[in-house]
Amino acid sequence: MSNVVPVTARRGQRGGIQWWIWRPGEGRVLSAGRHQRALAGGWRSAEQRRSANCSSDRRWVSASLAETDSRSRKRRLRFQQLTWCSFPLPIMAPGLPSTTRLARLCQKLNRLKPLEGSSMETSLQRCLSTLDLTLLGVGGMVGSGLYVLTGTVAKQMAGPAVLVSFGVAAVASLLAALCYAEFGARVPRTGSAYLFTYVSMGELWAFLIGWNVLLEYLVGGAAVARAWSSYLDSIFSHRIRNFTEAHVGVWQVPFLAHYPDFLATGIIILASAMVSCGARISSWLNHIFSTISLVIILFIIIMGFILAQPHNWSPEEGGFSPFGFSGILAGTATCFFAFVGFDVIAASCEEARNPKRAVPIAIAISLGLVASAYILVSTVLTLMVPWHSLDPDSALADAFYRRGYSWAGFIVAAGSICAMNTVLLLNLFSGPRIIYAMATDGLFFQAFAHVHPRTQVPVVGILVFGVLMAFMALLLDLEALVQFLSIGTLLAYTFVATSIIVLRFQKAPPSSSTGQASPGPVAKEYNSFQDHIQLVGTEQASSSKPGQLRPSLKPYLGFLSGCNTEAAVTWALGFLVTSAITLSCVLVFGNSALHLPNWSYILLLLLSAIIFVLSLLVLGAHQQQRRQDTFQVPLVPLTPALSILLNICLMLNLSYLTWLRFSIWLLIGLVVYFGYGIWHSKENQQEAATTRYVVFPNGSLEETVQAVQPPSQALVQEPRLTEQLTSP
Repeated sequence: MSNVVPVTARRGQRGGIQWWIWRPGEGRVLSAGRHQRALAGGWRSAEQRRSANCSSDRRWVSASLAETDSRSRKRRLRFQQLTWCSFPLPIMAPGLPSTTRLARLCQKLNRLKPLEGSSMETSLQRCLSTLDLTLLGVGGMVGSGLYVLTGTVAKQMAGPAVLVSFGVAAVASLLAALCYAEFGARVPRTGSAYLFTYVSMGELWAFLIGWNVLLEYLVGGAAVARAWSSYLDSIFSHRIRNFTEAHVGVWQVPFLAHYPDFLATGIIILASAMVSCGARISSWLNHIFSTISLVIILFIIIMGFILAQPHNWSPEEGGFSPFGFSGILAGTATCFFAFVGFDVIAASCEEARNPKRAVPIAIAISLGLVASAYILVSTVLTLMVPWHSLDPDSALADAFYRRGYSWAGFIVAAGSICAMNTVLLLNLFSGPRIIYAMATDGLFFQAFAHVHPRTQVPVVGILVFGVLMAFMALLLDLEALVQFLSIGTLLAYTFVATSIIVLRFQKAPPSSSTGQASPGPVAKEYNSFQDHIQLVGTEQASSSKPGQLRPSLKPYLGFLSGCNTEAAVTWALGFLVTSAITLSCVLVFGNSALHLPNWSYILLLLLSAIIFVLSLLVLGAHQQQRRQDTFQVPLVPLTPALSILLNICLMLNLSYLTWLRFSIWLLIGLVVYFGYGIWHSKENQQEAATTRYVVFPNGSLEETVQAVQPPSQALVQEPRLTEQLTSP
């Protein structure tokens, strides 16, 4: 990879420009005068260029700034191409200041993926309707949790008030779902949280989010396959496990399962083969399993209300909320993860026919259906039998067995298997598409960007992803890794909510997609330098832009109008996230864990809450992007800020071992990014192919105009430019 060597300029003694140009092979820079003498003396002649291994496509650029017509005391700018040779270098040239190298590195880590105008063009097949996306979301959320989680929360945490826990968890999940809906409609590309972070937060953060989501899908799919195998094995009185242990033996090795699960491996390989046949086949299978699952859920609800006994909610049985308000909150934290899975809709938006309309509708309908199913099933479950007598492992089947309807247990088992089939299919459907998005952007190995010409799916990613998932289900002990799924999901939710705030207060991107997107001020870009250059002093029409202070509030917030608008929004967002973390720590750990005096604890609680509210007010005082053609989250920044606070609180409830495993996985991801992704990123390649024309009117840098010069043009102009530079 070749990096364009940076050039700096400073004002000369007589109003001219002194250029500092990097000289290859010497580890130092040359001033303008020495550079001209070097050219006159034959430096970089054809023979020397060949000996220096300069390739034929290297670009030469030169610029000179001359003052003429001194009699009329008017200045005329004469532009030539200022050229420098682009040759392999590290991130910054040796000998330049370390602070400059650090700034350049930070710029690379935070570069953004531009929002392309032709976002509907894709190599994948756009074949999914609103109904397809809705059933994908239903299948992703209604898994084994409906058949297992309801009984566990009811017996151990909330009692009959489990329905309240599911309701609160559904509202909390809605906050994150709205953020996904806006991004899915505005950026209809595969990648989900990875892509949303890339276009708003930066490249490094996007890679780490994508890296965590990949592990989430891998471990989640393997765990579901194991649960599917165990559930089917229990129907046949554990004959499959006994046969495997008798012929293979029992393993007592750390991090490995007690026995190899060949049944789980087989179902993953079969599901991978189905998913690789195309999005249409995957959607068709999901339709079948999701429809069967919904019909069985409807059967459970109807039969449950028929067999309901209101006495089970009476004070004699412990009442409606035996564990109190704290039990409802604990149940809400657990029930929140039952709604994880709606992000599959955002991951599939590149294959939707009309993503701007279909993605928000599908997310809203699927979340409403699943929330209703969880609330109604938990209601009938605690009305059929007393909550304290439930079997946490198979609550629904055991409840029908206790009421004398043992035949209904087989129907419940069929519904559970169908629900787990949909979750497994969707893990294999979504995971490879995240890899495909990362590989397309150059952050992951290019082999995963290959799309089969007939099925139009990332077949390499599906096969590799399926093999890794099958290997994990066959050999590894997944019980210790299941909790790891929670932190990856919550971190993705947090970054997506933060990205909504960032994108709302960003200026609208330029129409051209040639230049580099960066978090800083957007430079003007032109298709042609000669045709579109504008001299200093041209007045631009002032208009209200996102990130500026609202005109109605300027008389009252004058201290903010004098600040840089981007800096004010950035600082407010930083204080918002910091205060959310502090407030979450205070609320989760409490005074007993923090070991603070009562007055210090109350003061910290009040300060963090006040800073959180003030940050919201400062953000709300600035103008936002308003789009009428796509869905937008209501009540920004309040809605994403509440989602951030809730996600951080749930992450802090996880064990320290989960955080330790998460840190190790992040370190592995950083090695992959700095070893491959940062060098092969498409944004990095566009930087290397970009020439910059710099205008210094009256000694100050007023405007930077970016254009891409074809290598052929650069080679043709090279001899002429050398002559002009050496001529007086």
